Amino acid sequence: MSKKVTAKRPNSANNVSHAKNVTKRKQKLNFQYVTINGVRFKTTAREARILRRLASK
Repeated sequence: MSKKVTAKRPNSANNVSHAKNVTKRKQKLNFQYVTINGVRFKTTAREARILRRLASK
């Protein structure tokens, strides 16, 4: 079982075709699983770097 650490949400953006047709899309987050001290976390890639850095200190 993993714990979700982040409070971030997907961004909304537009797909724009060559003909300039616009449709809505979502930019999903880059989720990674990180295990620190036997606890598994689901975080974004940026937060995973921070957690690994803090765990090594």
